[in-house]
Amino acid sequence: MTTFQENNAVARSSQADTKVRYTAKTHTSGGRRGGVSRSEDGRLDVKFSAPGVPGTGTNPEQLFAAGWSACFISAMGHVANNMQVKLPADAAVDAEIDLCNSGDVYFLRARLNVSLPGLERKVAQAIVDATHGVTCAYSNATRGNIDVTLNVV
Repeated sequence: MTTFQENNAVARSSQADTKVRYTAKTHTSGGRRGGVSRSEDGRLDVKFSAPGVPGTGTNPEQLFAAGWSACFISAMGHVANNMQVKLPADAAVDAEIDLCNSGDVYFLRARLNVSLPGLERKVAQAIVDATHGVTCAYSNATRGNIDVTLNVV
C-alpha cells in the first residue's frame, strides 16, 4: 500500500473523528472573464479577468497558487516543529500553476519552489517532502490529480 493509500485509509476509518476546522463560503458569478467572487464574511472581494488579456482582475490559477503556497508554509511549520527544527522566519514558496489543455480537456500542473534559508538542504528537503506527502491539505487534495514538481531552492 502506498503512503497515499494508507493516509486515505486512515482518513476514511476515522471520519467519525473528523472535525471541520473551517468552511470557506463564497458566491461567484460571471466566471473568469469579468466575473466576481465574494466571501460570505466580506474578507474576499475579487474581480476576475482571463490570463493573458487586459484586465484588472485576478484569475483562478493565481488564487489557487496563493492559497496552496500559504497552506504549504503553515504546514511546513507544523512538520518542522515535529522534527524539532525551527522553520526560518523568511521561509517562502513561489507557486507556479499552469493551466493546460489537450484538445477540449483542460488540466493544471504545478511547481512549488520552496525557500528555507539557513537550513541544510537535506533537512529542508525532508520538511518539504513530509509537508507535501502528508500534512498540506492542498497537496492532499491534488495528489493523483495534477502533476506537481517540488523544488528546494
